[in-house]
Amino acid sequence: MKRTVFDNIASFLLGLSWAFIVFGAYITFKTFFFMGVISALFFSAVYVVFGLFLILLLETMLSYKERLAETKRQTKLLEEIRDALQK
Repeated sequence: MKRTVFDNIASFLLGLSWAFIVFGAYITFKTFFFMGVISALFFSAVYVVFGLFLILLLETMLSYKERLAETKRQTKLLEEIRDALQK
């Protein structure tokens, strides 16, 4: 299947998002460590949950785009079948 520019950008953004989650959680932990380990873990977990939510949104957007493309392909096939049966 041919990949579009949109697919390439989306894949890049997904990889970048995962990197931001990993490094951001580490930096968040180090930043809030002075308040205690429990606080640092809590704020890191909040950061990770927010990042995963954004990844979920991106994945959902990609899923809807793929579903739309599949629906268009199926519609085209059904119209070809209808036209062939009407002849």
